[in-house]
Amino acid sequence: MAGTTGRSIFVARDADRSPSPREQPGDEGLRIKARNENFPVASVLLPRAHRRHLTALYGFARTVDDIGDEAPGNRMALLDQAAHQLDRIYSGRLTPESPYRELSATIRECDLPRGPFDRLIQANRQDQVVTRYATYANLRSYCALSADPVGELVLGIFGSATPARIALSDRVCTALQLLEHAQDVGEDATAGRIYLPTEDLMRFRVDEADLLAPAATRGVRALVGFEAQRAVRLLDEGTALVASLQGFAKVAVAGYVAGGLATAEALAAAEFDVLGRDPRPSRRRTATLALGLWRGRR
Repeated sequence: MAGTTGRSIFVARDADRSPSPREQPGDEGLRIKARNENFPVASVLLPRAHRRHLTALYGFARTVDDIGDEAPGNRMALLDQAAHQLDRIYSGRLTPESPYRELSATIRECDLPRGPFDRLIQANRQDQVVTRYATYANLRSYCALSADPVGELVLGIFGSATPARIALSDRVCTALQLLEHAQDVGEDATAGRIYLPTEDLMRFRVDEADLLAPAATRGVRALVGFEAQRAVRLLDEGTALVASLQGFAKVAVAGYVAGGLATAEALAAAEFDVLGRDPRPSRRRTATLALGLWRGRR
């Protein structure tokens, strides 16, 4: 249920970063990748077993994102290798030296389906060939690959995945992804990718060059505000997911939704200038919102 330019969700940046995962082998590298992200769910409120499973999941998502975003060489071939590791996991043929041993244990212990993992890889394959999205519907379809699968897998880790909950989770995850797109407009444009619908750029009379400026124009601010409002509406539709859950699953998902709401507040406080400013929510505000959601308040 958050993403970077590879667009795997739950990837909010943290100012305090661990050593580079590229310097670490195997599962330890995946653990560092997960610790490098500011996940509300990876808090001391969750039991160790849940944290272990979430770390394995996020480590995989982060690894696939890194391949799709910045790996040297043939990224498609590297993504194929990640898919091959999934083949080995699901066929019980994972080698002892595989960097995915902990992910394999999580998949086995939580009985996680393969489909969501495949969609995460497919999203990064798509990133190699698609850099613009003509319509909001097109972008939503992309989010169904890049963001929604992680929410489904998180629900699976907590043993709470049902069709109704997955449908609500999809709304939350897409909303978080849209907010991440809004935050990272300049970074993405510099990388040659635009995750704002072309139809919306035209509507607000924003040129692609405007997304590379040192500060947001009035049109860019209006555009970002429009996309943020869309995301908040999706979050509102998905908040029923929190009420449907119990125990630690409710704690975790409340944190996700709160993170999205706090991000939307930060964007508004910055007057949607995502080029001249870096609107990121505080942990305190996110925690306050999470507590309210957990108690049944919005």
